Amino acid sequence: MSRYGHATKSSSYHHGDLRRAVLTAALEVIAAEGPGALSLRDLARRAGVSHAAPAHHFKDRTGLLTAIAAEGYELLADALAGAADLRERGVRYVRFGVDHPAHFQVMFHPDLLRGDDAALLAARARAGAELQAGIGAVPERRRGEDARLAGIAAWSLAHGFATLLLSENLREPVAGRDPEDVFRELAELLFSGSRE
Repeated sequence: MSRYGHATKSSSYHHGDLRRAVLTAALEVIAAEGPGALSLRDLARRAGVSHAAPAHHFKDRTGLLTAIAAEGYELLADALAGAADLRERGVRYVRFGVDHPAHFQVMFHPDLLRGDDAALLAARARAGAELQAGIGAVPERRRGEDARLAGIAAWSLAHGFATLLLSENLREPVAGRDPEDVFRELAELLFSGSRE
């Protein structure tokens, strides 16, 4: 997958990790056509395996999408870990969305997922903890008394910016500038007003 969401051509599965081959093929389909285009039979054909192979690993389409979401939350947690401050966590969130558009499309649609899946719950909690760690580092005078509300505001800003960027609604406003730099300026504009 390219940095700006263009799918890369998959190669047929011959040996090795069948689960990964199916996930890779699924991510390519989602990036190009959205999650609604997924079919286990089509993925088997793309991966060069029997039509029963994807069902063996994921049971059904919902299981496959849940595995993609869990993987996405793990990748997001990895991306957020160690960021210098809340603004840089936001930048990394936006970068994650741009670098992993298929994961990003699936992760935030609970109607597509098994909400009680243990791997999904653990990965979501880990990513949430990384987001909250950024809020916890902000002095109360800047974030207000309700850290949870400040977390929702920061998440909304990063998620909204990433979503608008991926849907190409920011083409004109960003106008060829580095989206990460634009996000830094936006975060500074919105959050610096509360400084004393």
